[in-house]
Amino acid sequence: MAAEHPAYPVGLRLTGRHTVVLGGGQVAQRRLPALIAAGADITLISPSATPSVEAMADAGELTWHRRTYADGDLAEAWYALIATSDPTANAAASAEAERHRVWCVRSDDADAATAWTPATGHSEGVTVAVLTTEAKGRDPRRTAAIRDAVVEGLRDGTLVAPHHRTRTPGVALVGGGPGDPDLITVRGRRLLAEADVVIADRLGPRDLLSELPPHVEVIDAAKIPYGRFMAQEAINNALIEHAKQGKSVVRLKGGDPFVYGRGMEEVQALAEAGIPCTVVPGISSSISVPGAAGIPVTHRGVAHEFTVVSGHVAPDDERSLVDWPALARLRGTLVILMGVDKIGRIAETLTAHGKPADTPVALIQEGTTAAQRRVDATLATVAEAVHTHEVKPPAVIVIGAVAAMNPVHTD
Repeated sequence: MAAEHPAYPVGLRLTGRHTVVLGGGQVAQRRLPALIAAGADITLISPSATPSVEAMADAGELTWHRRTYADGDLAEAWYALIATSDPTANAAASAEAERHRVWCVRSDDADAATAWTPATGHSEGVTVAVLTTEAKGRDPRRTAAIRDAVVEGLRDGTLVAPHHRTRTPGVALVGGGPGDPDLITVRGRRLLAEADVVIADRLGPRDLLSELPPHVEVIDAAKIPYGRFMAQEAINNALIEHAKQGKSVVRLKGGDPFVYGRGMEEVQALAEAGIPCTVVPGISSSISVPGAAGIPVTHRGVAHEFTVVSGHVAPDDERSLVDWPALARLRGTLVILMGVDKIGRIAETLTAHGKPADTPVALIQEGTTAAQRRVDATLATVAEAVHTHEVKPPAVIVIGAVAAMNPVHTD
């Protein structure tokens, strides 16, 4: 009998409860994992089964009776899935389920069933179940598409559904990627959407901040008052202060938190204060920006290694921890971050220790953003190129043969 009213949605708690599955084909193969995960006591009745279903039986996840359906099989069941290839057996089993008041799903005739299986998905402890409101005109593909859209939205943060009762205050150290807002990780975007406070770096993906709800407090890390503290200490104190107020705090950084991002300093400060901290890795600009400019940091037969170096301290500065003579001897790719204003002295040092002066150099400014531009030079000309083309930070500098490579275009 076709339903005249929409189905009533409900979640079945089947742990330890007898569940009968008739048929061991593809339908059972798709539905059984969820029943197993629900802890159901499953009896499979079918003369044959797919290899995957047979493996479930061999693993002890269900009891398999290798025969066809017989009247009485559903007498003690709480829930039944009818999915055999025999319409007569399906109808008989459905009638038995009705007599014994067993909720029953039929794969061959939804109108004759007493229950329907929704399209389900999971995200962070939440089960999303989408159900067509009536039997007539059911559209499983649309139902699945809605399910996928909701789950994806929850995962990537575009569908904002913040925790309230179960949320634990603390700090999430989120790597925002190289600049393009689409290049933040799914987890990072979701945590950003759930935040009460966001303390953001200048190089973080700024476009994401405009998507935040009005109640979210956004703090520019560069504008935190320092007082008697150094800049990093002031940022650490701000993170601790907001977290101790019971708020969910996101520290949004550019690139990856641990690649020249002082992320570990913040993690250590939070640990000393007893504040829980989650670290969400980000896509480092050291590989993503060259890639966006068409430069592979490694390539077969050209470069078998790449080295990432901070250029914020010049080679002749006593604070430098870099072995520049050793880098000059390497045959692979050298990627320099934060080195625009020091590139002249870096180039001189590398050539003084044996790096050929005609070694290709590429400078990529504002990589992965709409303002991205690339300037090509060599070690001999890079200092002049920076001045002539007015290259400004942030820019990633690539030194090595890969910087001269260009994609091969074919028609």
